[in-house]
Amino acid sequence: MSNFYVRKAAVLGAGVMGAQIAAHFANAEVPVVLFDLPARDGDANAIVNRAIDGLRKLEPSPLASRDRVAYIDAANYSQHLEQLQGCDLIIEAIAEKTEWKDDLYRQIAPFVSPDAIIASNTSGLSINRLSEALPDALRSRFCGIHFFNPPRYMQLVELIATRRSDPQLLDNLESWLVSRLGKGIVRALDTPNFVANRVGVFSMLAVMHHTERLGLGFDVVDALTGPIIGRPKSATYRTADVVGLDTLAHVIKTMQDTLPDDPWHGHYAVPAWLSTLIASGALGQKTRCGIFRKDGRTIKVLDLAAQDYRESVAEIDPAVLAILRNRDQAEKFTQLRASEHPQAQFLWAIFRDIFHYAAFHLAGIADNARDIDFAMRWGFGWAQGPFESWQAAGWQAIAEAVKADVDAGRAMSPAALPAWVFGGVAQRGVHTPGGSYSASADTYQPRSTLPVYQRQIFPERVLGEQAAAGCTVWENEGVRLWKLPQIDEGIAIVSVTTRNHTLGRDVIIGLQHAVARAEADFHALVLWHEAPFAFGANLKEVAEAIAAGQFDLLEKYVAEFQNTAMALKYAQVPVVAAVQGMALGGGCEFLMHAAKRVIALESYIGLVEAGVGLIPAGGGCKEFAIRAAQQAARTAGNDPFEFIQPVFMTIAMATVSKSGVQARELGFAVDSDKIVFNANELLYVALREARALAEAGHCARLSPRRIKVAGRTGIANCEMMLANMKEGGMISAHDYAVARAAAVALCGGDIETGSLVDEQWLLSVERKLFVELLKNEKTQQRIRHTLETGKPLRN
Repeated sequence: MSNFYVRKAAVLGAGVMGAQIAAHFANAEVPVVLFDLPARDGDANAIVNRAIDGLRKLEPSPLASRDRVAYIDAANYSQHLEQLQGCDLIIEAIAEKTEWKDDLYRQIAPFVSPDAIIASNTSGLSINRLSEALPDALRSRFCGIHFFNPPRYMQLVELIATRRSDPQLLDNLESWLVSRLGKGIVRALDTPNFVANRVGVFSMLAVMHHTERLGLGFDVVDALTGPIIGRPKSATYRTADVVGLDTLAHVIKTMQDTLPDDPWHGHYAVPAWLSTLIASGALGQKTRCGIFRKDGRTIKVLDLAAQDYRESVAEIDPAVLAILRNRDQAEKFTQLRASEHPQAQFLWAIFRDIFHYAAFHLAGIADNARDIDFAMRWGFGWAQGPFESWQAAGWQAIAEAVKADVDAGRAMSPAALPAWVFGGVAQRGVHTPGGSYSASADTYQPRSTLPVYQRQIFPERVLGEQAAAGCTVWENEGVRLWKLPQIDEGIAIVSVTTRNHTLGRDVIIGLQHAVARAEADFHALVLWHEAPFAFGANLKEVAEAIAAGQFDLLEKYVAEFQNTAMALKYAQVPVVAAVQGMALGGGCEFLMHAAKRVIALESYIGLVEAGVGLIPAGGGCKEFAIRAAQQAARTAGNDPFEFIQPVFMTIAMATVSKSGVQARELGFAVDSDKIVFNANELLYVALREARALAEAGHCARLSPRRIKVAGRTGIANCEMMLANMKEGGMISAHDYAVARAAAVALCGGDIETGSLVDEQWLLSVERKLFVELLKNEKTQQRIRHTLETGKPLRN
């Protein structure tokens, strides 16, 4: 990788997208100047300051941590353009009006550093046309960089070159966006709406067309176009509400105005009912009324026939549902096409038309089929892109079915399928182990060879691509110990293989064995598997033991769990936990015991046992008690409770971090732990960290023997907080009992304040309190309720 840095950035435009792009730069610890127009009255930076304040209130939060907002400076175009001179990357994110962008580019040009990159976040305007407003000397450093909303969470960034964009600049920028901001890059061609919006908006238009043609309700269509077919929960019409009906109409208008010769041009129009909603100010989620609206707790949906809202009661026909649950993709599509039920006809039609559209336009809008499929996955949340779905269902059979419908006039356009559909692709598919088909080049294109992608040992792959494989060293029913000889022969990797990576007995015993094997045969051990990291202990096993009255067995199970955590902590070789997604309960405790943690930004970590009426007993309370004693020893007062208090509330309220960054703030990780923005790099970084620890001469830690605890005074202080919360109706009586047990564990037991204990004492206190709570009927009710509903019970 080249030594390309963005030391400071600027974002022009403090609207929804601009402010959130700035927030994500701040998440990555890149200082950013956020610009907008000067306010007419009062503080000239009022517009930007309101946008920055708004970042703190948005949910899901665009900020990985509240303190990241400090990296965003407010500025306005009238007073502060000279601040652009120190910026390596300048992103324009103002409204989609070419003339406004032209004016802004001319205004900023004199202040742009010769080495700076200028980029537009336009969602569909021509990048070549926008470049014309810049001086000739800056045009080679201009490109499109289209983030998807919300920028922190959406993986896709479309990178669009002009005819004069410097190729090395684009390679550097792609590498930086992938690794520093954690993005998935699609190199888009400079065509209207680029790749994802071009295909995605057509898909929405196809859904709208067939909704009206078949007389289906909007709520029924959302039930049909959501997770049941591998699309997001927001499906189609809820997605439109979230995006904003006016924004959707603008994107449709762009296609209508700029694609007059497109065979589907007649469908590039805003439906009359949608225009009526927009005219009435019902713009979707931002106005709390659109295609859907919420009346109290009731969700209502627009009924076109009644010209009013009705309760949303979507149901998929059982026969159609049975077809959709068929895992044989070829048979599923055959049955949908043959069915006379309107819902089945609708589903076949929307798939047929998106297959037709994607194939026809592949040569003109994307370098290859992989780019379209990734664009739809990363930008629209589809489980599979259109070409993947087509290939999974049998390329030849689907091609012939689409052709038959086109010839019979049943498709949305009479345009013929391109010849390549029936050529060699029919036998090989669009995706192969060697690459994906490019219609413009009539060849299969391999993946990018940029060095940054070598950091992705297991990158996302499209259907038909081959994944890397490791060599299994040992495995049982819950754990696999394996290695990657092509990366590092001397580091073992242990992966939990249970559903949701729950930590049952097989996992507990398996992890102990993995540590022992690593100590005997390897230099280091990495604990890694795909998200989630772990949902904690296997509650089903726990509930079964409770029902059988096997509390002695449960105590032994907890002791074995603690032994596993201690094995991870005191291994003779360094243990590195590579964490992505949920790491709850025991999963959180295991990562706390590792020598080091590498954490994906989007990791949600917490000790959530209070939700099922329990306390952490895998060493979580013990670890916090030790840290409190160590931190107190460095202060004049030497009072552990000073460091117990915030941790106590975190455990009592079952607080879960909203990012890897916040996990450090809550104490589940430490400042020296790595935060990785691209989860595909997680294993690579963890292996490097493990190797570094091994090469630095890692030796097993010594267990602390004299741990000063907060004792009875600390417990009493916690009880005072709980009493106030109970009196205020914030917690129930059982919440109080559970939280008090957590206080006892954190404070080292009901013993004299300042007593000196060892690690085993703290573990025994945890274990005893945990088993006592297991015997409590209200805790048992919480466990049963969670298993039955997946939701916590407050009793």
